[in-house]
Amino acid sequence: MKCINVPQDNIITYANNKKVMYATDGAGHYSIITSSGWEIEEQATMQAVQELDRLANDAFVQVQNGEKSPLYFHMYNCRMDLQILSESTGLFKWRIRRHFEPSVFNKLSLSITARYEDALGITAHELCHLPEPHNSNDN
Repeated sequence: MKCINVPQDNIITYANNKKVMYATDGAGHYSIITSSGWEIEEQATMQAVQELDRLANDAFVQVQNGEKSPLYFHMYNCRMDLQILSESTGLFKWRIRRHFEPSVFNKLSLSITARYEDALGITAHELCHLPEPHNSNDN
């Protein structure tokens, strides 16, 4: 991409920040150029965020119904998936899937829950409970 073609669409997902990109100048040499984003990138990011919100809402209901442990909700609520949570905790995906079972989750050791707390950036109390539901009709 040429320097003059680097997108500058001021997308909201960058929150008034800029991203560094490499582009070629008039002489064909690579230069570091800042970009305020590209509209297509913003749309893709917003779709991904909406999907994670949907998954978190579905997970919330499953935890309320006793089908899944609170860990399942917190994973999506913290914008993670199984792969990212596995990489963040150093635990195998199959182990984490087992921890989604309420009966298994309730027996986790303090060292395992501490790994989840660190990865998710939440306290032990938050990890073991759902947040209060938000009612969008409240004023």
